[in-house]
Amino acid sequence: MSALTIRPATTDDVDQIMQFVIDLAIYEKEQDAVVATSEHFRSALFCDNPQAHCLIADFNGESVGFALYFFSFSTWLGQHGIYLEDLYVTPESRGLGAGKALLKELSKIAVKKNFGRVEWSVLDWNEPSIKFYQAMGAKTKPGWTVFRLADQALCDFANS
Repeated sequence: MSALTIRPATTDDVDQIMQFVIDLAIYEKEQDAVVATSEHFRSALFCDNPQAHCLIADFNGESVGFALYFFSFSTWLGQHGIYLEDLYVTPESRGLGAGKALLKELSKIAVKKNFGRVEWSVLDWNEPSIKFYQAMGAKTKPGWTVFRLADQALCDFANS
């Protein structure tokens, strides 16, 4: 009998998380952008006061996906939320319900904590993911554009 389970990541999952991140970056055509190491994930996720968290989807005892998230805050709602940084399921495991189960577990965490929302970004060309999210009732935010200060621009601005 096959079993899909969702569980919090442990330190034993760090190398698998790293591989999922690399696989996701390859899928998103950004593999050269990954500079993180397993040690980055170990220290960020398993420190005394972690600011990021990770769920693992296992199927028949094998890790097949992950959701990495952190808590956010909405001034308009006056409530915390969950920001889903990455959701990934291995290609051969898609269709097992792992992605939906990971999102459902995040939703349960949000509801239990009385948070106002779970949100994330998706690349505009990623039609399979967009349809997957829409099928669960998620809505896009028309008119919003993501901005980012990073790398040298971040340092230049911080020091200006």
